[in-house]
Amino acid sequence: MIEEAVYKQYFEALVSGDRSRCAGTVSQLIDRNITTETIYTDLFQKSLYRIGELWEQSRVSVAVEHLATAITEQLLSQTYPRLLADRRPNNRRAVISCSVNEYHQVGARMVSDIMESRGWDVWFLGANTPVTDLLEMIQEKKPDVVGLSISIYFNMAPLVRTIDAVRTNFSDLDIIVGGQAFRWGGAELIKPFSGTHVISNSAEWIKTLGSEAY
Repeated sequence: MIEEAVYKQYFEALVSGDRSRCAGTVSQLIDRNITTETIYTDLFQKSLYRIGELWEQSRVSVAVEHLATAITEQLLSQTYPRLLADRRPNNRRAVISCSVNEYHQVGARMVSDIMESRGWDVWFLGANTPVTDLLEMIQEKKPDVVGLSISIYFNMAPLVRTIDAVRTNFSDLDIIVGGQAFRWGGAELIKPFSGTHVISNSAEWIKTLGSEAY
């Protein structure tokens, strides 16, 4: 568990764009043997969710949001090797991608990293992946599950088209969709697709896709 005072210190540094202070906080947590997964969820994810809320309320600029995202991605790269230190392959495979027009990829990347740490073979395709390329990757890698991330509600229509294409070409493949966009609705648009599950946030993605039982 990360104390609220430590989180606030990190968050203030993140909003001000102080990468050095953010990295220092992460290093201190590592020195205290706080698990990397906890750092992912209780520091990186929590802070980015809060910045997203502030942006929606016009309390921070797009530039601040972009800077915070860039710092977080750098810190993910810094902590990623530690996350995989005790990895044990489980012979399960996943393709994780952001939907068309979706450029917020950090949440999906965190899910991918944690799944990989729990033994999955994961192919993370990143932001704004074209549907045809996604289908080709699924055909090549033959995953057990495909995860699709969406953060902006206005990208719901491209997401639905992507799901339709995946389901049409791979009728038995499990599909997980999730992200902050579902705070505003949209789950009802996914219900008609069989074998497709909606998860509201990255924490639930991690709990479901990253669990040993899935």
